[in-house]
Amino acid sequence: MAKFKELIKSIEKTNADLFQKDFLLTWDKSPEELEYVLLVAETLKKLYSKNISTRCFDSGLAVSQFRDNSTRTRFSFASAANLLGLTVQDLDEGKSQISHGETVRETANMISFLTEIIGIRDDMYLGAGHTYMKEVGEALNDGYLNKVLPQRPGIVNLQCDIDHPTQSMADLLHLKKTFGSLENLKGKKIAMTWAYSPSYGKPLSVPQGIIGLMSRFGMNITLAHPEGYGLIPDVVDLAGKNAKKSGGSFNVVNDMKTAFEGADIVYPKSWAPYNVMEQRTELLRANDHDGLKELEKQALANNAKFKDWECDRDKMDVTKDKSALYMHCLPADITGVSCKEGEVTAEVFEQYRLATYAEAGYKPYIIAAMMMTNRFYDVADLLNFMKKRDMPRVY
Repeated sequence: MAKFKELIKSIEKTNADLFQKDFLLTWDKSPEELEYVLLVAETLKKLYSKNISTRCFDSGLAVSQFRDNSTRTRFSFASAANLLGLTVQDLDEGKSQISHGETVRETANMISFLTEIIGIRDDMYLGAGHTYMKEVGEALNDGYLNKVLPQRPGIVNLQCDIDHPTQSMADLLHLKKTFGSLENLKGKKIAMTWAYSPSYGKPLSVPQGIIGLMSRFGMNITLAHPEGYGLIPDVVDLAGKNAKKSGGSFNVVNDMKTAFEGADIVYPKSWAPYNVMEQRTELLRANDHDGLKELEKQALANNAKFKDWECDRDKMDVTKDKSALYMHCLPADITGVSCKEGEVTAEVFEQYRLATYAEAGYKPYIIAAMMMTNRFYDVADLLNFMKKRDMPRVY
């Protein structure tokens, strides 16, 4: 496999080191480390396509803790763990002692005796998800240093209040494959825009993940949203600094069609305003159900003012060559299909439906790459061993 050899050489050239390092935020990783994950994901996908087993564990757990609903990320995590030979165990807080007051420090250690990886999704509370993941990490450090744990499990962020690295990295790999290379992304315009949705509490982490990551690769990013629908200010500032450093650009507009003009890629996705998420977090913590109902009522009424923020043919026709790549993390709110009025028309979504499925299809390999680079020091050598071992995945 000529392509396989090229990938291995590229992995070796990155000289990146993610061994025993948690993957929490993409902007905490160097460009070389990000490329490292992409290359390992591509190599795993190549081996899988050739029916070559990539199992590198004979035993061990991959613990998944989902504090919010999920389809793609939940199954991608399970697929990734299985691809490497790990057994998935869900941490259901309702069936654990967490509901009885067990501390984060205690839970983290109790689930980790034979665990290699912990995947956490915690995007419900603004200012809490990323903090929780760091708290789990500190607890694992304590258990390992004090010889309670035989190894310190790695942590993979499956979505928090700030970033969604497995999604944005899968999106980046999709762009790399679509345009031919990371180098070819330089100068490409991506429009990350808010879009109307008949729901109000969608997290900020997807748009933040996109502007925080794509700004590292010389892309020209336009963030578009109605007045009052801004993201976390620190992340917006970070995207601007990243773009300047990488030779790209970053700007914010308040018109969807303007953002689409000349775009190579469009990513219309609804999210809740930053200030609404702040209020929602306070009400959730206070268990104020009446307050939450009132906030939802107000937020939905405000959303309804911007029903024209829909990805339709008219807006797609102002993109570059009228054929920008449409992207979405899924599930999209499709007008006339999944809702009365939503983020994208049925006609536009259907045109790009299979492309969005392909986009989602990179996520299991991205997660597996994050797991593998955390647990093994010389991943290139391990992948070479798998190729030479040539053990069939399916007999």
